[in-house]
Amino acid sequence: MGKEDPVRYVCDNCGFSTITRTGKCPSCGQWGTFEVIQPTVIQPMLMQTAAAQGPRVEVVSALSVTPPKRLSSGIGELDRVLGGGFVPGGVVLIGGQPGIGKSTLLLQAGGLVAAGGTPVLYVSGEESSAQVALRASRLGMTSEKLLLYCGGDLEDALSNLLRPSGQKIGFLILDSVQAVRAPSETGWPGTTNQVRAVARSVVDVARVADVPAVLVGHITKDGKLAGPMLLEHIVDTVLTFSGEGYSSYRMLRAVKNRYGNTDELGIFEMRENGLVAVEDKSGLYWNRGGTALVPGVAMTVAMEGATPLIAELQTLASPTAFPYPKRTSRGIELNRFQLLAAVLEKRAGIACSGYDLYLNIAGGFSIQDPSADLAACVSLGSALRDVPLRGDCCYLGEVGLAGEVRPVSRLAARLREAARLGLKRAIVSGRERRGKEDEGIEVERADSLTEALKLGGI
Repeated sequence: MGKEDPVRYVCDNCGFSTITRTGKCPSCGQWGTFEVIQPTVIQPMLMQTAAAQGPRVEVVSALSVTPPKRLSSGIGELDRVLGGGFVPGGVVLIGGQPGIGKSTLLLQAGGLVAAGGTPVLYVSGEESSAQVALRASRLGMTSEKLLLYCGGDLEDALSNLLRPSGQKIGFLILDSVQAVRAPSETGWPGTTNQVRAVARSVVDVARVADVPAVLVGHITKDGKLAGPMLLEHIVDTVLTFSGEGYSSYRMLRAVKNRYGNTDELGIFEMRENGLVAVEDKSGLYWNRGGTALVPGVAMTVAMEGATPLIAELQTLASPTAFPYPKRTSRGIELNRFQLLAAVLEKRAGIACSGYDLYLNIAGGFSIQDPSADLAACVSLGSALRDVPLRGDCCYLGEVGLAGEVRPVSRLAARLREAARLGLKRAIVSGRERRGKEDEGIEVERADSLTEALKLGGI
């Protein structure tokens, strides 16, 4: 008799495993997410055979380290986020809100790849052939090498990749992983075991056929990819496609990438003829000096991954007679804004307690890293003193509780972007290392917030 493992219960949401039946997951706190995993039997004869054969290991130095030849999608922003294009045998998972443009982006990519001579198989489990064909016609993606399969039978769809006759498929798109069904598993499409089986089947077939594959995944109301956490583990790359409902701009980020970094950001604009890449990203959040002479306006350069973006911080100070003045911030965390106001009052001597303070980053941009601290403080000081700042100056630095100005990361890239957009002056931390003098911008250094305010004319 073989040795039998105990029955295990695995959480569909986070992958937590336990041998005790429970209703609430102790890891993620979700209710009713546990699924029974049947025990496996380990045969002693198989264990002895494996032991007799010895471990199958390889010497790392003897392995090939040649970078894989990538398949370009024809969309520069998408290729940059992926790290240079799709990798043969690699599987990409892209998720986003309904109607954000996932299918449009992938249909454009598939059409451009097909136009380059590589046969593409587009599997749609949610739309009919007429719907996909209509969208492809509107986007101008009607290549003869763009093949379409509409249906929910995964086995029938994937058989086209391994079929010896006909065109050899070079790129696979599955839209979506929750809409097709694997015949080997029970349940309706979209259930946990079906999503797991569909993803595993696509990964296996992509490896065998040596073709890149893309899976479209739904997201939950919390913004997470629907289905088991295993879905994100077994794929090679996870992309998120996001955007605000009031805006036509879409942002593509890599959450996981085995073949590249996750620092890149791709920005697209949704138009009538599809998604168009935005080349000048800083122009989305800067009106190029339209409010330069208004008090309370300061410029900074924020890093979105590896992309520097010009951001315009606007602050308004209004006198109040109430004992508890109001603090409102959009684009910077409110607690951070309150902390900076306290530092400005205590360390720089500019009273804030008698004013309602409002901070906004133009264009709906949100900054998470502390590199905008100095710009926020200078903007706030300008609004309180009613003194306008120079429109061709930017402020780069983190402000500590002691009033000191700390260095920021990737200063050279920020200065290059500021100089490219016409800014002439930058105020940075005095602790920054002396870099190249050919950045095309005048750099002044300040050790404290008080010095930075003086350099800004406050």
